[in-house]
Amino acid sequence: MSTPSDPYGTTAVEDEAGPDPYAGVRDTTEGPVFTVTGGDWDQVALAATEFNEAHLVVNMGPQHPSTHGVLRLILELEGETVVDARCGIGYLHTGIEKNMEFRTWAQGSTFVTRMDYLAPFYNETAYCMAVERLLDITDDVPRRANLIRVMLMELNRISSHLVAIATGGMEIGALTVMTIGFREREMVLDLFEMITGLRMNPAFVRPGGIAQDLPDNAVETIRDFSSVMERRLRDYADLCNENAIFKARLQDVGYLDLTGCMALGMTGPILRSAGLPWDLRKNQPYLVYDELEFDVPTWDTCDAYGRFRVRLDEMHESLRIVRQCADLLDDDGPGPTMVADRRIALPSEMSIGPDGQGNSREKIREIMTQSMEALIHHFKLVTEGFRVPAGTVYAAVESPRGEMGAHVTSDGGTHPYRMHMRDPSFNNLQATAAMSVGGQVADLIAAVASIDPVMGGCDR
Repeated sequence: MSTPSDPYGTTAVEDEAGPDPYAGVRDTTEGPVFTVTGGDWDQVALAATEFNEAHLVVNMGPQHPSTHGVLRLILELEGETVVDARCGIGYLHTGIEKNMEFRTWAQGSTFVTRMDYLAPFYNETAYCMAVERLLDITDDVPRRANLIRVMLMELNRISSHLVAIATGGMEIGALTVMTIGFREREMVLDLFEMITGLRMNPAFVRPGGIAQDLPDNAVETIRDFSSVMERRLRDYADLCNENAIFKARLQDVGYLDLTGCMALGMTGPILRSAGLPWDLRKNQPYLVYDELEFDVPTWDTCDAYGRFRVRLDEMHESLRIVRQCADLLDDDGPGPTMVADRRIALPSEMSIGPDGQGNSREKIREIMTQSMEALIHHFKLVTEGFRVPAGTVYAAVESPRGEMGAHVTSDGGTHPYRMHMRDPSFNNLQATAAMSVGGQVADLIAAVASIDPVMGGCDR
């Protein structure tokens, strides 16, 4: 093996395949130190070796199981202490926002639901609220549709928080928390499948309402789940709240006080764990939240443990909201779930054919036997879509991770001129360095878990 020197004083490693252009090695008194080229990694590694050779630059992810998806963390370490931490995102980029410029307004629901894939109903609702404001039909959306939207979102909050607690527990070694967390989440996904036909990414919320009404016995099934889930949440509290090992791994870890939260634009459980009860459902009510009774849980420790406790308390409040929605749906009785304006409302209450796909013959016959004008309008609505008046709006909801807002611009056409989503995971990841620098590598894992980022929401 030959080791030709390069102009920078490093030694390139050569084997049977020839020199490796991506790695170099140089001898030191403590053994070889490798540097790897490529983008920002090269700059970080070079700075570390120039200023302090005791520092080690570690590329963690984007495939590491503790990075909550394809998140890349560039860590500068001194021993086990984190000296610097930088987030590398974009590995899950889907181009959803750009793609929506070439799809109709109704098709947008099918795209946005795939952004934060753990909170699809929030993506859909924020987007549809924005479209409804542009159409000036917010007050025309049937109350029953809004009640079902809220109920599904709160069930979705539970399922999302269960994933946050389950994966966070797994990453600090609490595997029982992981197994029971996913066990309960399956129950929620079963409810979604019963109501929408899909467990994830349902595109159920549409501009003007929802795709269809609840199936028979859905409300009673949801009430049964609520009773079971209330007991299961108490099991989480008994297992974790005062568990000495659990608290030792989370208390004073990922610390970010209220000043830091405000400076970095944090929302959701991170902000509420610092003691500020900011929640859009209370502070800027939308849909039917102003009719419901619920509290905004807060904590005062500003750490990963406080975020866990906030999420646990929020699930109790979500169950409380779900039960109120179920009661109101029963009190109101059957009603429409889509706006009456047929220039906007896509056909709803579709019935599935015997093969499980498409529309049943009965529904097709109902459509075909209406007037010729109605049939033509149906065809144009589905193929071309409806037009939305020119303008720009911003509509926000309180998602499991914080403020999720849709910034939608129309030029008067049948598809968005521009749609941008303010996703809380993107903003909240800014806190990674503030929470981690000065702590241990193991604490970095707990800190990122407490942020609960979903990379589908970051990389749109």
